[in-house]
Amino acid sequence: MVALAAGCRHSGAYVWADEFNDPPRSADYQIAAGDLLSIRVVGHEEMSTRVRVRTDGRISVPFLQDENAAGVTPGALADKLRDDFTQYVNRPVVTVSVEEFKPLTVSVTGEVMRPGVYPLDTPAGILQALASAGGLSQFAHDDQIYVLRRLTEGTVRIRFKYEALAHAEGRAGNFSLQRNDLVVVE
Repeated sequence: MVALAAGCRHSGAYVWADEFNDPPRSADYQIAAGDLLSIRVVGHEEMSTRVRVRTDGRISVPFLQDENAAGVTPGALADKLRDDFTQYVNRPVVTVSVEEFKPLTVSVTGEVMRPGVYPLDTPAGILQALASAGGLSQFAHDDQIYVLRRLTEGTVRIRFKYEALAHAEGRAGNFSLQRNDLVVVE
């Protein structure tokens, strides 16, 4: 850990992008706050709805209490709703689809022209985030670009060089930002 800390002048330990092993994520999309869902109960339009997932992760569905939606797959939510609708309908057929995904928003701070929070199309890389923030300031160190990512075991600081990003070298060229990532330029 000491060798890692010595490599960064200002802010502690980091891992270079080429050495970072992103933990595997579920291939199934998990619903997030802000997503627009289409919930259809076949043959029962009065129970069907289009609804946006609230910031608390819940949705309001006709005939039912508020339901938790964030963090589960559309299939799992459909199964839960099917079980809940059985008190009103025999063998309900329920489908849940995501009509509109919440845009990826990434915070960009430090030595950029316009620090802030920017919506990005997915998949998005660090260059898109930096471009949204107006690029690097004249005081930026082009070898001290970091992505702070929360993992289950804590926050990891992933370090990039602008040159590697611009030329799509190594893992930097294929690195995709995720929700809640923070881009910091020192």
